[in-house]
Amino acid sequence: MFSKPQNPLRSFTGAPLFFLSSLFFIANTHGQTTFSEEVVFISKTGFLSDLKIQTTIFKPSGLGPFPLAIINHGTNLGNPHQQERFRPMAMVQYFIERDYVVIVPMRHGFAQSEGESTFSGKSVELYGLNAVGDLNATIDYAHTLSYVNKNITVMVGQSTGGWITLAYGTSHPDSSLKGLVNFSGVVKEPCCFGLYNDLIDASGHFGDKTTLPTIWFYGDNDSLIDRHTANLMFVHYSHGNPNSRFIPFGIFSNDSHNLLVDPAGRKIWEPFLTQYLYDIGVPYKPTKKAI
Repeated sequence: MFSKPQNPLRSFTGAPLFFLSSLFFIANTHGQTTFSEEVVFISKTGFLSDLKIQTTIFKPSGLGPFPLAIINHGTNLGNPHQQERFRPMAMVQYFIERDYVVIVPMRHGFAQSEGESTFSGKSVELYGLNAVGDLNATIDYAHTLSYVNKNITVMVGQSTGGWITLAYGTSHPDSSLKGLVNFSGVVKEPCCFGLYNDLIDASGHFGDKTTLPTIWFYGDNDSLIDRHTANLMFVHYSHGNPNSRFIPFGIFSNDSHNLLVDPAGRKIWEPFLTQYLYDIGVPYKPTKKAI
């Protein structure tokens, strides 16, 4: 589906205003690589006032400029403000090894981010689009950093973060965005029935509004979404955006919904993601060892 040829290595297939508050800075050494982990609070323009978005920055050693990877989190049960800061270290390390800066925003209403997370009018489409402002603020902030390459961004999301990643692709995304990576994207709220049909329909709407290359990962034993629904979502999406690839990776552990967050999942997703990065023309080769 993508314009570049297959890598023979693989056989398959305006100026914003920000409030910054650095909480801590940790140097991590794994093998030959040192990278930093820093928490900042990004200011996002809200309806009545600005909101502070808790955001983690993982930076490889060196001056850069480095391409940017943004990773969007899912939703745990319970109060979103009690959700822990998202640290998907297997994916972070994968991108650090390739000299990417990795930024992980906690959307408004989650963890220590201000505001409240709401399910907008029982619409999965609006739920996804409601997070666009958080991601715009994240990219705008990243582009103020001297060590970030302002021309290359890859966006990854897991669970509701995967769905929000797809939504962001439809909303006049930043020109630096090169691709969208969706791990088990879904919206499932205990308040509401019939969301699977809404996900299928909304996937079609999203696909009609973007040409960005996407890759989707869905397993056979996902506790939140069945493969039949995931297949239909992709069919509807790819009808409008054929520049997309579906990876049905089968059974994973006790719950394939955890593929991205479980370190053991890396051996499954890594070759597909590496091929995808190659195909869309962004850095894909490891330059260092982070683990």
